[in-house]
Amino acid sequence: MIKRRIVPIAILLATVFFSACGVSKKVHLALEQQHRDLGELYQQGQMDLAESRAKVKSLEDQLDYERKNNASLKEALARLQGSLDKSITQNTQGNVNISKLVDEINASNKYIQHLVNTKNKSDSLNMVLTNNLTRSLSREEMRDVDVKVLKGVVYISLSDNMLYRSGGYEVSEQAGETLSKIAKIIQDYRDYDVLIEGNTDTDPISKTNIRNNWDLSTLRASSVVQVLQNQYGVDPKRLTAGGRGQYNPVADNSTPDGKARNRRTQIIITPKLDQFMELIDKAPETTEASESDF
Repeated sequence: MIKRRIVPIAILLATVFFSACGVSKKVHLALEQQHRDLGELYQQGQMDLAESRAKVKSLEDQLDYERKNNASLKEALARLQGSLDKSITQNTQGNVNISKLVDEINASNKYIQHLVNTKNKSDSLNMVLTNNLTRSLSREEMRDVDVKVLKGVVYISLSDNMLYRSGGYEVSEQAGETLSKIAKIIQDYRDYDVLIEGNTDTDPISKTNIRNNWDLSTLRASSVVQVLQNQYGVDPKRLTAGGRGQYNPVADNSTPDGKARNRRTQIIITPKLDQFMELIDKAPETTEASESDF
């Protein structure tokens, strides 16, 4: 009689046990999926945070430069005002036409304001250029590309492991897509000149056909110039290739990380120098110049 009662109870306990195991397994799988999803969200958040910090740093550098530039302009204006005060003091007998001097200073002030407005316009264009480029690059490309605006000039720094094979100077196929995006930006800003500048670390080169790091850095810059010209149609008159060897480091060459940062090729985009010099030469010649002349 007792044995007959034990058998149903055992069957009931087994049923409950296996049902509980089934539920626990489903819960466990759901928790694992949730953990993977949270991990992916965390990695995405970290990448977005790094990108935002880089953009904030670029804007902070630009703001610092603008503050220093405004201080220089204020100093120039103060010197002009000092010149006027000195002239007034030394020419009490009417030897100097004060009215004419004031007009000349006013014309100079208008010219200074014109330079400020022109520079602000150039800086705005550079920021648009930089934003357009960074938006066109993927997150993977941004790991090997650094874009900055310093003193009104756009610097695009490309790591050598993305552009070339180790110790070589021919542009690799994997760099083609990134260079095509940079070439499009260069084509969109036709009033800018482009300098391609090669840089190396301090390790000596051991290729029989390359004498030293001067040769290597210049050959690398020349390779990028020819890709931009031949594959993407950039006007060669706008391009300049140059090498700086190991003599323009941005990090300490005593560490592997520092050497990796120094092995880079920079694409430097800047307003045409002859246009800038022409602007500088356009100083006011008469006191009758109006604001529209500027």
